[in-house]
Amino acid sequence: MTDILLILFSITLFYFAIANRLMTYVNIVALQGVIICAIAILSLREMNIINLATILLETLIVKAIAMPAFIRHVILKNKITREAEPSVPNYVSLVITTTIVIVTFLISQSFETKILNKTFFVTALSGIFSGLYFIATRRKVITHVICYVIVENGAFILSMAMGNEMPLMVNLGVILDVLVNVFLLALFINKVGDVTGDGDIAHLNKLKD
Repeated sequence: MTDILLILFSITLFYFAIANRLMTYVNIVALQGVIICAIAILSLREMNIINLATILLETLIVKAIAMPAFIRHVILKNKITREAEPSVPNYVSLVITTTIVIVTFLISQSFETKILNKTFFVTALSGIFSGLYFIATRRKVITHVICYVIVENGAFILSMAMGNEMPLMVNLGVILDVLVNVFLLALFINKVGDVTGDGDIAHLNKLKD
């Protein structure tokens, strides 16, 4: 069942690559939060109940509910256009995302260790590198925030690839970093929205001290 959920997470990356609407991006991130919560329930059964409860609350409330709702609020408040306006065609993004998944799979085959769960490893690196690619090819500042959340989701799955000991410590550190960056970027988006109206990074050269 865990493998099916990890495959579903990878499918969300492909869907993100061909999507054009910001709200679709937000919904994908919310879905990833639900998937990660389900993965945590299935794969971290041996963890201390308090630590497990903390991770489940974080993944479900923060990743699947609070963060998507906050990003949606920023989009509506700043009246950012619904179109994501990627800088490259969708089919190119789909090809590159597929290439990322294939390359990470080939890399995982070079590891001969029983400690590392290869399925988690492939999915995690696919999320991290796909998220970074999406950041580089999306023009709106708000999409950079969304893509950063995808990178963080990949980092969380990577922590689970090493077993039942690391996820809490790694994830709490990463989620704190993500929350700070999301709120800072949201404040930045508010200012950019006041000046440009849509948060397109092409307009940042208009901003002056």
